[in-house]
Amino acid sequence: MIKKVLIANRGEIAVRIIRACKELNIKTVAIFSEADSDALHVRLADEAYCIGPTASSESYLNFTNIMSVATLTQVDAIHPGYGFLSENAAFAEICAECGITFIGPTPDAITQMGTKDIARTTMQKAGVPTVPGSDGIIESVEEGISIAEEIGYPVIIKATAGGGGKGIRVARDQAELQKGISITQKEAKLNFGNSGVYLEKYIEDFRHVEIQVLADKYGNVIHLGERDCTIQRRLQKLVEETPSPAINEEKRREMGEAAVQAALAVNYVGAGTIEFIYDHRNGNFYFMEMNTRIQVEHPVTEMVTGIDLIKEQILVASGEKLSYTQEEVTFKGWAIECRINAENPDRNFMPSPGKIGMYLPPGGFGVRVDSAVFPGYVIPPYYDSMIAKLITYGDTREEAIAKMKRALSEFVIEGIDTTIPFHLRLFNHEVFVHGDFNTKFLEDYPLKQEDDA
Repeated sequence: MIKKVLIANRGEIAVRIIRACKELNIKTVAIFSEADSDALHVRLADEAYCIGPTASSESYLNFTNIMSVATLTQVDAIHPGYGFLSENAAFAEICAECGITFIGPTPDAITQMGTKDIARTTMQKAGVPTVPGSDGIIESVEEGISIAEEIGYPVIIKATAGGGGKGIRVARDQAELQKGISITQKEAKLNFGNSGVYLEKYIEDFRHVEIQVLADKYGNVIHLGERDCTIQRRLQKLVEETPSPAINEEKRREMGEAAVQAALAVNYVGAGTIEFIYDHRNGNFYFMEMNTRIQVEHPVTEMVTGIDLIKEQILVASGEKLSYTQEEVTFKGWAIECRINAENPDRNFMPSPGKIGMYLPPGGFGVRVDSAVFPGYVIPPYYDSMIAKLITYGDTREEAIAKMKRALSEFVIEGIDTTIPFHLRLFNHEVFVHGDFNTKFLEDYPLKQEDDA
């Protein structure tokens, strides 16, 4: 059993991992940049070490410094959280070479699923539905034009090493395609060090539905149902819920089985998420990508299944078998998560870093807050702008929405702008409440300040 874990992350996910470790009687080591010296994860861990300056490249992405601390503190394992090094196969490889357990999948699985054109081919071989498109990376603009004419416009250009909404561009005709391929290749080279791009048919009216999977080292794979992440802004998720208002029991089983097959195809170990494009008009679904890590939105799955995903990650990494069989996984109630960010929704979501004055999170039955914030904490401008994840749970979607509206109205954060007003507008919008919408919701309904009247 793992006895000591280094958390190679910051913010709320670092706090979440430390809490899970404490409940498993595992010692924790926090790392922090100079900008995070006063952070909550630093205070909560058994040990904490500064690993570099403010810039992520010199701290949270610094292999050498992180491994030096891991060796110095004699940890058994490293939990990467999400973001930063969580999907970095080279880092997972270095952990293995140093005799330290990487709490996540193998480097090979990360590589297979992280390189999107390879992942697409792997899924096709495993019988998982994929969107019509190119066979791997396109070699030239001319090849791209030929494929687009074959599958029909609009098409979507994707960087094979992309992620987080970057390296994606839609082309509706040949002129846009020619320009789009060139721009996306340059953007991909700059952001990911890999200029490779591939094409897919662009499905315009769809929902973003993902399936949570868990796998152990003994070939056991289960799914924990879906999360609906359709409410997005510029391909960034804002609200997540489970179950999906658009999925029935039969479709859940079908998508769950496809996700399990996807995980088995790469000998997956740990917690992972298979993201699907779900055509809610005809019920078809297509593989989008796999996230080989814990997701930001994992709490909603925990709320409806009663399964602690972080603990399961740690237990699986320790060599334990999964604590549950597929038959033992049950779904009860409805959970919704709002990402509360330090941004001004009325100024095009402009970041709002700064010092928090009063901080009073909501509470009560069916309300959960995952955060690393406290009164006097300074939201730094150098990292993501998340303040908290607000999760509500009810027997029905209506009850979960009612709890969320109540919790949002209770949430007090002074000193900075937040996205709370945006979320209140969303949860009072009749189309959202009705549940029939697609990923273009915010294009169709911008939710401006004047809607508050």
